[in-house]
Amino acid sequence: MRSKVSENAFAGQTFYVGLDVHKKSWKVTILGQEFEHKTMSQDPDPVILRDYLVRKFPGAVYKAVYESGFCGFTICRDLNRLGIQCGVINASDVPSNHKEKMQKTDKADSRKLAKVLRSGDAEMIHVPPVELESDRALVRLRFRLSKDTARTKIRVKSLLMQFGIPIPERFTAGQTRSWSRNYMQWLAETDTPGESVRQTIDSYLRTGKSQREEMLLVNRQIRELCKKPAYSESYALLLSIPGIGFVSAVTFLVEFGDITRFSNLDKLCHYVGLVPRMHGSGDRLQVGKLVNRGRKELKVMLIEAAWDAIGTDPALMAAFSELSKRMNRNKEIIRIARKILSRVRYVLIHRRPYEMGVVE
Repeated sequence: MRSKVSENAFAGQTFYVGLDVHKKSWKVTILGQEFEHKTMSQDPDPVILRDYLVRKFPGAVYKAVYESGFCGFTICRDLNRLGIQCGVINASDVPSNHKEKMQKTDKADSRKLAKVLRSGDAEMIHVPPVELESDRALVRLRFRLSKDTARTKIRVKSLLMQFGIPIPERFTAGQTRSWSRNYMQWLAETDTPGESVRQTIDSYLRTGKSQREEMLLVNRQIRELCKKPAYSESYALLLSIPGIGFVSAVTFLVEFGDITRFSNLDKLCHYVGLVPRMHGSGDRLQVGKLVNRGRKELKVMLIEAAWDAIGTDPALMAAFSELSKRMNRNKEIIRIARKILSRVRYVLIHRRPYEMGVVE
């Protein structure tokens, strides 16, 4: 007769779990310190995994990891609540050899994650509190609405050009990115070469009006968000930095979270993606474009803030003039964007508003 396993039979041992998560199933690899237990499939339920580990390895320490993706941090939080130390890793940070790249399977991915976790080389993603993540969702919605609205405007212009409908000069001079009431009225009344074109323009107009109304509603909700005690003081500090306005300030707050988790400026720049690609061999070092990491809206906002700040802040204006002696404008503005990011980090850490014109 098989004897019952003691509740502390595996005390002092650690088991490493690599999860390749999908909507309908998980591929799970379990490794001990010196051996591989098994790779299996299971339903996407953290409780099932917890019960299996507790039944097979009572008293042990359980650690798990999965790649960031569609499921966000929910699985990580659930596993941690169940007593499994879980982390999330960026898929780009998981080392892969040539064979794994040529024969990519769920089993291979889960085994690879378990091995990286066991080796201690896994650099985990920061898991934000649920409230902060929900605030991020609202702010990111505004960015998506802005892109959708811009696409609608471009499609209307493209349609007008396609059918040779000229836009009056009074609507093309100056700032034309926003649709004025007069411009929308002209679109609604202008003659078209066919009824179908008229119906297409009317559809775009309804879409544009709906998007604008939704944008106004989201803007009001975000302004209310800025009044929350968790953000109000930091929001006011960020507005003291030249080039930073309402949208960029609240975006930085929800994306960075606790700014002290970045021990230096370089780590913050890597998080944003404001660092160049580099390839060095021997005495030769090639520096390329910005890395394709980080949230795109953060880079866009920092570069836009940099262009605005060099016209208002004497210190940044002087830095820009000095940089212009040895590099082109695109490279210059990235350097200024890093300085803006440095100022963001400074005011949030030291809880002091930015002083205009201070030269670093």
